[in-house]
Amino acid sequence: MSTMTSTGGTAPAGAAAAEAGRRGGPRLSGMNWLVWRQHRAAYWTLVAAAAVTVAVMIYQRRQMMTYLDDYGSINGLKAGWEEKFDFQQPLSMASRLIGLAPVLIGVFVGAPLLAADLENGTAKLVTTQSAGRARWLGTKLGTTTLMVVVCTGAVSAAFTWWWSPVKSSSYALDWSGGAFDSSGPVPVALTLLSVVGGVAIGMLLRRTLLSMVVTLGFAVAVQMAWSYFRMSLGNIVTVKTAKGVGDGTFPAVPDGAHVVDQSYLTASGDFVGTGSCTEATAKATAACLDKTHVVGWAVEYIPISQMSTMQWLGASILLALTAGIAAFVILWGRKRLV
Repeated sequence: MSTMTSTGGTAPAGAAAAEAGRRGGPRLSGMNWLVWRQHRAAYWTLVAAAAVTVAVMIYQRRQMMTYLDDYGSINGLKAGWEEKFDFQQPLSMASRLIGLAPVLIGVFVGAPLLAADLENGTAKLVTTQSAGRARWLGTKLGTTTLMVVVCTGAVSAAFTWWWSPVKSSSYALDWSGGAFDSSGPVPVALTLLSVVGGVAIGMLLRRTLLSMVVTLGFAVAVQMAWSYFRMSLGNIVTVKTAKGVGDGTFPAVPDGAHVVDQSYLTASGDFVGTGSCTEATAKATAACLDKTHVVGWAVEYIPISQMSTMQWLGASILLALTAGIAAFVILWGRKRLV
């Protein structure tokens, strides 16, 4: 037997857990203790980064609410609150940092999780253990995903709490962009997909550095695909007017709505692109509009009220992909790990 277990039972694992407890570490035993012990640096880094980020967000929200109290606070902001509102940059920076988290955690936590063990030969010891490969893989994945969920969930909750008083205004932060990916369940789902994808890549490539590079490409590709796909999760609402296209004829759109497209509306009910009548002179433009039988505007938008539903729908899709990759890791690893 290897040093990972004892020849007569679980005494060494229990002794190690007791020693960890005396030193202030987690009171774990067996395979759970082994996985924590091996990856404790990465786990504690996640916890520390999340704690610092949450603390900064709590402070920033207190500062923001002190400012908003003079304009009605969360019970209904009065006109003019945007004039001296200077929290756009902190909100935007926090959103960008949260957006980077799936890439960084996937590269530095997910990719080396199995690749390092396979590269240095530690994984070969698993074949001699009574616990088996499936339990070892399951514990590694389970412990890592639990840490990711707790840390990213805390950061996401703090950001959502911070941004919520001004979420209805795109002046503070556009909900269809970074705010969508930084609040609710989306950061957790994106990070889990990047991490578990990195684990699978590391298992297949068996080289730590190469796995990290490939995981970087994978995580960036996921982010790009998600940014292209996320707004298609909403139901587009169309509002029309038939009062011409002069001043004051543009249809009213709810505050915070994400405008998908705007077009001219013809007498037959068709939509015509606004670039179809961009003539050199106002007279020529008016003649083009008359010839095309333009009678008003048509605006397609997604209201902010759909944001939560869109986030949970998108997160469920991402989590389903993550579950599929995790199942692949377990099934492949049981037979072809070493």
